[in-house]
Amino acid sequence: MKTNLAKEEYYTPEQEAIVEEIIESLSQAQKTLSCKYFYDEKGSDLFEEIVELDEYYLTRTETSIMNNNIEEISRLIGKNCILIEPGSGSGQKIKILLDNLIFPSAYVPIDISESYVKDSANKLSKNYPDLKILPIIADYTGEFKLPGFNFEHENLVVYYPGSTIGNFSPEKAKEFLKKIAHMCGKDSYLLLGIDLKKDKEVLEKAYNDGSGITRKFNINILENLNNLIESNFELDQWAHKAFFNEDKSRIEMHLVSKEKQNVNINGYTVSFNKGETIHTENSHKYSIDKFCELISDDYRMNKVWTDKENKFAVLLFQSI
Repeated sequence: MKTNLAKEEYYTPEQEAIVEEIIESLSQAQKTLSCKYFYDEKGSDLFEEIVELDEYYLTRTETSIMNNNIEEISRLIGKNCILIEPGSGSGQKIKILLDNLIFPSAYVPIDISESYVKDSANKLSKNYPDLKILPIIADYTGEFKLPGFNFEHENLVVYYPGSTIGNFSPEKAKEFLKKIAHMCGKDSYLLLGIDLKKDKEVLEKAYNDGSGITRKFNINILENLNNLIESNFELDQWAHKAFFNEDKSRIEMHLVSKEKQNVNINGYTVSFNKGETIHTENSHKYSIDKFCELISDDYRMNKVWTDKENKFAVLLFQSI
């Protein structure tokens, strides 16, 4: 028995609540789906393929920044920290911190995908036998609680890489990070990545890769719904569309209905016109100053690291 691996804590919504949420979001004038529904096991695997694509610069650029500055990051964070990672996925990105921080005390992976949390937690418990691992299966944008940390530690560090914060609107990003600051307490750390404003062509290419993996990832949200609730989306009746919205400084991903069609969701009919879209994801792009200003009520900025081309930034904050 692995003494460093705690039993998973679950904060998963009831099926009825999921159905209500989906019907409500598909009843708006602009139909939407939450991007959290991308991440069933298949969707998580597809995203792991996306991060390896030539067009998708975000992950390799962020990884390079982390590798180039990890000694300074480790020194600033200090020893005996507890690492908390919302949206932990396969647990690959956390390894650079686990390998370089000074005696980290514990790791708390939080993800909606039960299989990913369990698999990564088991692997990490073997590779880091002195590290306490406290997995949580939850939609981290909803309600959940951190476990009790009744062991020696110096501080809490929330790691939120991949420019995932860009999936939120600026207002929701501020609200989410305020909740995290209150949950972790004064002087806790926030280490996160943001994708910086840049040429439109570079941005759009990252979400319209030539091999079509992002298209599969986008359409998989409908397959996940078919498996999750009683819906009958026909996957071949939908097309992928991603573009940069200049006014809102964000990439938008949509699914476009190829024909006029009806979809049954747990006995409720949702109608789509030909060409009508479901808005599935946003990825907001920031300047460093704008992002720091956005969360300045709850965090002070300690340090910024960027790549040579200023495509991406990794920022370290402390809650106030």
